[in-house]
Amino acid sequence: MLHNALAGLAIRPGDIDDGSHQNRIYVDGTFGRGGHSAAILEALGGRGHLHALDRDPEAGHHAWREFAGRGNFTFHARNFGAIAAFANELGIASRIDGVLLDLGVSSPQFDNASRGFSFANDGPLDMRMNPNAGESAAAWLARAKEAEIADVLYQFGEERNSRRIARRIVETRSESPIATTTQLAALIASVPGPRSHKIHPATRSFQAIRIFINQELAELEAALQAMPLLLAPGGRLAVISFHSLEDRIVKRFIRDSALKAVSREFPGDDEIAANPRARSAVLRVAERPA
Repeated sequence: MLHNALAGLAIRPGDIDDGSHQNRIYVDGTFGRGGHSAAILEALGGRGHLHALDRDPEAGHHAWREFAGRGNFTFHARNFGAIAAFANELGIASRIDGVLLDLGVSSPQFDNASRGFSFANDGPLDMRMNPNAGESAAAWLARAKEAEIADVLYQFGEERNSRRIARRIVETRSESPIATTTQLAALIASVPGPRSHKIHPATRSFQAIRIFINQELAELEAALQAMPLLLAPGGRLAVISFHSLEDRIVKRFIRDSALKAVSREFPGDDEIAANPRARSAVLRVAERPA
């Protein structure tokens, strides 16, 4: 939904129209591999400044390789949940003209088996957005209590079979560690109980564990709550979410905040055909009133 997000941001290159000669400021809170950042920079045409955030070290390496020569681009190795602290440190709070958040896991992260986000290929059960910080999924599953595992699967994955899966995980780990993605996926698939026939039995559990390990919903809440104080008058927030838990948080925030809802959009058939992962995407755009 790249073009939709850019249209929603309504990017205005150049100086602010108040005689201060200050640059327009935009933030890509989820740099990934730079697709959105590249498009925003193109729209800015060398005027204004783009700040990009991402806690994944690979994103930082990519930013350095591909964007180092751009004078109006700065990469920050931090999570978008810290956007308030980042903006205050730079003195740009209440001056940001647009913020883009593309939630979830990027395609390169999913496709890299060593990151442990997907069970499509065998890999270590990691799931951390930043592999150098925090606890891996394997380490958490090795120590968490059965009730805690069940709660995580239910709350963050809406997994109806959460209690049975948690019990099987605890039983299995007492005999041998659960260390790989395919090992966990096979374990979940072997547990009897209610399930959807449209997705793999492990899909909801993997989503839940990933969200918990990275505290994704808490980070989203923190970023959203900061927006009314960070955006300039007329500044816009564009959020692309990929499952109902995220979208409900964004929808509720826009409804209850000082921001004004602008639009809600879904991917078209052509985009879904080209990128099946986009099928569940929802783009919501909101604006701070001038």
